[in-house]
Amino acid sequence: MTGKNPLPLVIAFDIYGTVVDPGGIVGALGETFGAQAALAARLWRDEQLEFTFRRALMRRYVDFDRCTAQALSHVSGELGVELSEERTRALLEAYLRLPAYPDAEPALRRLKSAGCRIVALTNGTEKSVRTLLKHAGIDGFFETILSADSIRTFKPDPAVYDLVRRAGASGGLKAGWVRRDPRRIFDPWEFAPDVVIGNLEELHRGMLPQQ
Repeated sequence: MTGKNPLPLVIAFDIYGTVVDPGGIVGALGETFGAQAALAARLWRDEQLEFTFRRALMRRYVDFDRCTAQALSHVSGELGVELSEERTRALLEAYLRLPAYPDAEPALRRLKSAGCRIVALTNGTEKSVRTLLKHAGIDGFFETILSADSIRTFKPDPAVYDLVRRAGASGGLKAGWVRRDPRRIFDPWEFAPDVVIGNLEELHRGMLPQQ
């Protein structure tokens, strides 16, 4: 309406794989998996996602931390590497210290300066994601953490995205895909992201109103 400022834009970020880099675990895996460390990191992430998808469909919920631990156990078995309880615990703790992507901090700073409200929308538990963001040095940019754990399901269950509306987003939601690897293609379905960008610093061009 005339005479009133528009509501601030709410931008909800996925955390793992968008803001923080799961590939950053490779160094911690090297001691145990050796030359297979990069493969172990990729399989760990793939199985982690697979377990959340399947559990959401089956309605057999356990939290993301447990899915992460079970995925690590699966990978160790697949690669024939035995993990002691101590080593397993150390690797799970290392997963809470994943690095932010280099483009994350400048992009978040720019969005914050533009008056955007920034929230985390994550499969992760609030406690773990808060620890993760703090270690990465970017926790101060996030207004709140919207965790799928609060409703005991996982993305892509639409109920998870409804958490953004409850947090104060008005109107419809737009989806953006950070296509960090240009070789990757989106699934050839009848729907696609509203915005596709190569990195987070391109986000202002696709999501923010042009001046």
